[in-house]
Amino acid sequence: MRTRFAALPGNLRGAILMSLGGVLFATEALFIRWMSDRGIPVTTQLFARSIGQLIWVLPLILAAGLAVFRTRRTGMHLLRGGCSAATWGFYFLSFSFLDLTTATVLSFTNVMFTTILARPVLGERVDAARWAGTLLGFVGIAVMLRPGTDIPLIGALVALAAALSWCGITLTSRSLSRTESTQTVLAWVGIITSACVAPFAIAHWQPIGLVDLLILAVFGLVTPGIIWLVTEALRAGEASAVAPFQYLRLVVIAAFGWVLFGEVPDGWTLLGALIILSGAVIITVSEARRR
Repeated sequence: MRTRFAALPGNLRGAILMSLGGVLFATEALFIRWMSDRGIPVTTQLFARSIGQLIWVLPLILAAGLAVFRTRRTGMHLLRGGCSAATWGFYFLSFSFLDLTTATVLSFTNVMFTTILARPVLGERVDAARWAGTLLGFVGIAVMLRPGTDIPLIGALVALAAALSWCGITLTSRSLSRTESTQTVLAWVGIITSACVAPFAIAHWQPIGLVDLLILAVFGLVTPGIIWLVTEALRAGEASAVAPFQYLRLVVIAAFGWVLFGEVPDGWTLLGALIILSGAVIITVSEARRR
């Protein structure tokens, strides 16, 4: 089976892997909603996610030893880890206020924030297509959050905060990639994210049963696979051909939100979602071609 998969064209392999990553991303959102409905605190969910991520990078740390942490850019690593903790914290919390589709769509705005900050922070050239996608994305936000909407403002702000801090992950990762190895970046982020989340998890700890503990274990160990799938997808195929498949998760989440939770966004929300998605795809394809 593995040999047959390896024989497929690179772009097709990349598309399959990226699609699987999108499905796993959607599964993560469903887990968050399910665990929240079961009364598992968001901070406990975050801690399980951060420990799972740390377990995934532990072999890298063990193979390289403490030398993997050697760096002259400790401050940037701390910022990268802090952005990661903030992103997942706001992202998880957004599902407490918003339906699955709306929270997911607003998370896509991270690429718009990245476009705005790429020039002043990293000195990157931003082409017309990326600016057009950014403008389109903010038009979509305005449509979704129009006056009279049923979408809670606090929920929208939390989701946008997640997108903005996600932008921080992207920008700091690009900066670190210029001087640091992937192993060093992953090792630092695993340690820092867990350290950031642990105090909140302890402060809000509630006793949980064996079933919930097993759910958290599966959640924490499986969902970090998103990073692996996305990385391998981009390794297998051309970024411009593969990257848009990550947005498949919106279709999966919308379908399960409807079937499992009876969530049906209104027409204006769907229109705004389509506009934001279009802008995100334009930016993603343009950036992938540039690279």
